[in-house]
Amino acid sequence: MKFNSKPIFRALFWIALFIVLAVVLFAVGLMIGYGVVGGQSTFDIFKPETWRHITDYISQ
Repeated sequence: MKFNSKPIFRALFWIALFIVLAVVLFAVGLMIGYGVVGGQSTFDIFKPETWRHITDYISQ
């Protein structure tokens, strides 16, 4: 009896695709929220200073 690994690889592919898509959509949402709604530069969301400011603001 031969083990069929094709369904396992197919499921792992869909899980990986979902995770990558979720991360990309999260980044796009952050860019829109910070750049368009917040009135800041869109790509400032990738700077460590921005995240430091956000975490300092939340932890107060």
